Amino acid sequence: MESNIKIGFIGAGNMAEAFISGLTKQMDASRIQISDPDTQRINLIKKKYPVNNVSSNIELFQSSDIVILAVKPQVMKTVLTEIKPTRVNARCLVISIAAGIQIQSITQILYQNLSKTEQQLLPVIRVMPNTPALLQSGMSAYCGNDFATETDMQTVHDILTAMGKVLKVTENQMNAITAISGSGPAYFFYFVESMIQAAKKLGFSDDQSRLLVLQTAEGALQLLKQPNACPKQLRQQVTSKGGTTEAAIRVMAEHNMKTVIGEAIESAQRRAKELSTV
Repeated sequence: MESNIKIGFIGAGNMAEAFISGLTKQMDASRIQISDPDTQRINLIKKKYPVNNVSSNIELFQSSDIVILAVKPQVMKTVLTEIKPTRVNARCLVISIAAGIQIQSITQILYQNLSKTEQQLLPVIRVMPNTPALLQSGMSAYCGNDFATETDMQTVHDILTAMGKVLKVTENQMNAITAISGSGPAYFFYFVESMIQAAKKLGFSDDQSRLLVLQTAEGALQLLKQPNACPKQLRQQVTSKGGTTEAAIRVMAEHNMKTVIGEAIESAQRRAKELSTV
């Protein structure tokens, strides 16, 4: 990434902060600027990172080489309508991290009344990160429109790598990405929450329950990350015939847990499709 490049964030929520945290390890924080109607959020970000804030989304859009749209899907149309240019003289890479919003929905507003030459100066790349990016342990995926060059794609890949692992995909895969890795942390949190609740019901204190479950989860993850590890085989190794684990797995199987998980992910994918227009 060029050292003098200026990156702007419209929206300063948790995912914007994850990006900023990674970027400040790659570039001078003074080259980063943010815009958000929540002044408390702006002040919180500025206490953590020496970034700049600007007075409006329009000013940010016009003064940035890269603009990251870190807003909720429901307000994307309002933001795009506000910043859409009447003419374009300089190149600006536009990155959206809004769940479900298709590139075409963005360009339909952003490219309105622009010539094709001007449109080419506004390449759009869609990104689906997840919240572990806050700890540089994220899983992100990205895709771009026809105006996004290999250099643009590499720039986004480099930005995302600073937050964790990265996968380049096609746009028709993005709703599934949203359902699996985008929403995925919440599924694990829900399972851990349930295990902690069960441990407390069995008589352990809050601290004991948390320790028992979190360390078990961390140990299991380390086993899964070993080369050629197979979750099914690891499960079978723990599940002795007639033993305690088999009794627990039997209950899960009787309640069709795999089916429930699959249906839950499909439901998340459907919701991502419903959010696909702005």
